[in-house]
Amino acid sequence: MGQLFYFPFAIDLAVTIYAALACVSYLVLAFLAARELQLYKKKSETGNQNIILSSPFAPTVTVIAPAFNESLSIVDNIKGLLALKYHKLEIVVVNDGSKDDTLEKVIREFDLEKVFYPFDYEIGCKPIRGVYKSGNMALDKLMVVDKENGGKADALNAGINVTRSDLFMAMDVDSLIDREAVLKLVNPFLKETGKKVIATGAVVRVANSCRVTGGNVSKVHVPRNLWARFQALEYIRAFLIGRMAWKHIDGLLLISGAIGMFDVQTVKACGGYLSSTVGEDMELLVRMRRYMSEQKKPYAVDFVPDPLCWTEVPESVKSLGRQRNRWMRGTMDTLRFHKKMFLNPRYKTVGMLGYPYWLVFEWLAPIVEFIGFIYFVMLAVSGNISWNYVIILLTFVYLFAVTMSSWAILLEAFTFHKYDKPSHIASFLFTAMLEPLIYHPLTVWWGIRGNIDYFRGKSSWGVQERKGFARKKKG
Repeated sequence: MGQLFYFPFAIDLAVTIYAALACVSYLVLAFLAARELQLYKKKSETGNQNIILSSPFAPTVTVIAPAFNESLSIVDNIKGLLALKYHKLEIVVVNDGSKDDTLEKVIREFDLEKVFYPFDYEIGCKPIRGVYKSGNMALDKLMVVDKENGGKADALNAGINVTRSDLFMAMDVDSLIDREAVLKLVNPFLKETGKKVIATGAVVRVANSCRVTGGNVSKVHVPRNLWARFQALEYIRAFLIGRMAWKHIDGLLLISGAIGMFDVQTVKACGGYLSSTVGEDMELLVRMRRYMSEQKKPYAVDFVPDPLCWTEVPESVKSLGRQRNRWMRGTMDTLRFHKKMFLNPRYKTVGMLGYPYWLVFEWLAPIVEFIGFIYFVMLAVSGNISWNYVIILLTFVYLFAVTMSSWAILLEAFTFHKYDKPSHIASFLFTAMLEPLIYHPLTVWWGIRGNIDYFRGKSSWGVQERKGFARKKKG
């Protein structure tokens, strides 16, 4: 009888402790994020980005854009990249064995021809079949690399092999990059003097329902599709609270694959992107941090809170579920590959705080929630439940979730205010009230499925469905 009483009590206590730790950690992250945003705004008000353009000490930068079957949008995307504002810039588009006419369209539109371009395979990648450049001096900074298909990570490695720049910016070729993105991402590499900056990330926003003109977002709209709107809110919360807070305490473990700038020398020393994982962006940054710590080299990872990249997100539940499944498997891969860092003071904040947080509140969170739900159902069926306690607890959890989302919306409104209409704020606040009831339970289930698929050995990316951006009509 004593054991039967102790078992549910132990579960209740464990769940209560976990929930309390989660709430406290989210509150701390929210405070740190607000502080970091305040510091950034002060620095940006006194800085002059144009000084970098005229500086002889500005580093050379290569933008690497992997492309696979991008025939419909590749020409417009490259034109957008050519408009990026930076003087020491090279654009490398890597055709990753496309099966459509992506390469042919690019060759025809930009008058490219195959050239002799010596390089070494310093990082492993699939064979490169050719390098193409244009005889037009106005397009001198454009290079197209044609290679056998090997996936995004392999394509990025190919781009790193051919680059001769100090830094490279990794991106998705179908993302919309702000024209000053390179300029703003380079800035942290120049301003830091005591440490070597090895990587810099930036905010990614949702472009669904936005108007696109000339490869840039010309008019911002809140996504009309509910699932895209959930993700838009999620992105605001993740970048303005999560990434900014971890940057503040030097514990950032993830730079989005949609946009990020890296030190070429450090990436090559680490062996480049890992092609065997679906979470290559997170894994590379963690490996770079581990490498610098083990080499006992002072370093920094920075983050720019400006919305420098706009991306299209899935609008169907099926496609969204595949994406979140993949993200969970990528997270698990990274944590497994670098388990040596867990609570290891050698890796400082990353080992003592960053890694444990991702382990407990990113990987294990859906498992804990799912077990808690099953336990609740069992208690409800058996009649051993206090409904007054349940109502109070669920109300608190719901209000806490809405409050955290509302805080993120306010941070957006008072900092970069890309969503500058009252109707935008109202739409997001309404979405925040729906999210815990509709979207969050699905993310828990997708996390569970990701765990199941991971232990089954699934390693595929899955098909990503896209509808394309809303472009402004001519005339």
